[in-house]
This record gives sequence, structure tokens and C-alpha cells, in this order.
Amino acid sequence: MIDPSTVEQIRSASRTMVRELGFMRTTLAGTGYSPSAVHTLLELGERGALTAAQLVQALGLEKSSVSRMVAKLIQSGELEERGGEDDGRTKQLSLTEQGKRTLEAIHAYGQMQVTSALAPLTQQEQQAIAQGLDAYAQALKTHRQQTVETAAARLQIASGYRPGLIGRVAEMHASFYSQHSGFGQFFESQVATGVAEFAGRLGHSRNGIWFAESAGRIVGSVAIDGEDLGNNQAHLRWFILDEGYRGGGVGRRLLTEAVAFCDQQNFAAIQLWTFKGLDAARCLYESLDFELTHEEQGRQWGAAVIEQQFTRKG
Repeated sequence: MIDPSTVEQIRSASRTMVRELGFMRTTLAGTGYSPSAVHTLLELGERGALTAAQLVQALGLEKSSVSRMVAKLIQSGELEERGGEDDGRTKQLSLTEQGKRTLEAIHAYGQMQVTSALAPLTQQEQQAIAQGLDAYAQALKTHRQQTVETAAARLQIASGYRPGLIGRVAEMHASFYSQHSGFGQFFESQVATGVAEFAGRLGHSRNGIWFAESAGRIVGSVAIDGEDLGNNQAHLRWFILDEGYRGGGVGRRLLTEAVAFCDQQNFAAIQLWTFKGLDAARCLYESLDFELTHEEQGRQWGAAVIEQQFTRKG
């Protein structure tokens, strides 16, 4: 049993710490960078090199937010991106020499903050603060990990049409791509029209759609259209996850279902079209043996993007 007064005391102290440490401001630790960007530099300084997907897990942020932030840090000269030692297609992020200097300044700023705050306290009080904060931080981290694992365990993968499917698939696409690529009404209408037309063909044995469902709400989807390309090729379409469900293995579960279906149907190849810059999705595709086969710039969706085609041979 936890004393409610203890809970409120910790909540009040947490709010005070957030304000006093500067997390309410747009920049942190004497830099011109956001709190999430500063913590990106700290994570890379501690762990050496990370992929964008690993950063998402470490920071607990949404993938598109991390992607935009990393792009800004690369442009600012703080980070560099290189192919991994084992697989050149997997990009590793690390600090540049400039980034290392920035990190040193961040550490100096933080050490000054903590030293100044602890100076009036006794050694015993200082140790009590350090031990208590460490225990609380670990408890918060453990709770977050357990929450993610519980949500993933409760999530169900189902197939076929269900009421609301067409609207949710269109909504998830519109929400994500408006933020990531600046797409608007035209793109959403095209997705909704395409999914609606495809839903009328789900009776065909070589067509299928799978969706992830949590607490009765659709939070992800993927489809295999076995008719529109011809030549015994499958078209992987409408792979999308709702915000908050990326990075927890849901996408892999959906894609695995779709690929297994294609293998059962003996398709000669699976084709998918996407956009450059979706690095986490690309890593997932390549882990399932898709290869980049073509890319070109296009504006058919209302904004200039580099379209990519990935192929998986049967």
C-alpha cells in the first residue's frame, strides 16, 4: 500500500525539478537544442553509436520525431551517419568532433547545476538524494518497459474486413504523412479510395488484409493485393502503424503475416512502394529480405518526395 501523501510529495518534487532543470524551456543545458536533442547527444556519448530505431527505444519518443531531430543534428554538424560494420544498409549514428565538444559543454553545465544545488547540504543528505533519485528513475524505467510489453501482449492481429477499417487505414496514413511529408487532402482521398476499392476484392483468394487491434481500436494495417500487378507478383500496400505503437514489434508481426501469406500463395515476388527517409521501416523491410530496386523523385502526392520501390523475390 502506497501512502497517497508520498505520491503527492514525489509529484510535487518532480514538477519542481522539471522547472528548475530547464525542461519547460525550448532549449536545455546552455545549448540551442531542445531537451530531446540534448538527450540524444548524451545517449550517443554514453553508448558510442546507435541506429535511429535504437534511439527511439532509448528516448521513448515517436519515430518521426526522432527522425526529424536527428536530421537537424546532422545538418548542424553534431552527428554523422555511417553504414554499420556488419550491414552497410543499417545506418549508425555517432558524434562528430563538434558533437563531442558540445557534449563536453553539456556535461560541464550539468555538473555545475548539480554541484551548486548540493553544496549547502550535508554529505549524508547528498547521498540520500542520489540514492533516492536513482531508485525512482529505475522504477520509472521498469514501469515504462512493463507497460510497453503488456500492451504488445494484449494486442491482437486479425485479418479480413471489419467495420471502420477503411476509415482507420486512411486516417493513420493521413496523420503520419501530413507530419512526415506534408501530404494533405489529395493523399488521404487517394488512400481512402484505394482501400475502399480493394475491400471489395477481399473475396479473391490471393488478396488479404491484416490489422493490429488494441482495446477494440485498429492501430496498424498491411495488405497484399495479388491482382493489380499481374505476372504472379504481390503488391504490399497500406503498411502503417498508429503513433505510440511504433518500435514495439507490432510492425514486424504484421509484415510477417503478409509475407507468410505470399509464400503460401507462391508469388514470384512481392513489390512495395514507399518514400525515402523512413529509415526504421526500411530496416524492417530489409530484415525480411526486401531489396531497394528503384527510386525516383515524384510529386504525384502533392509534395516533392523521393519514391522508392522494394522487391522481395519468392
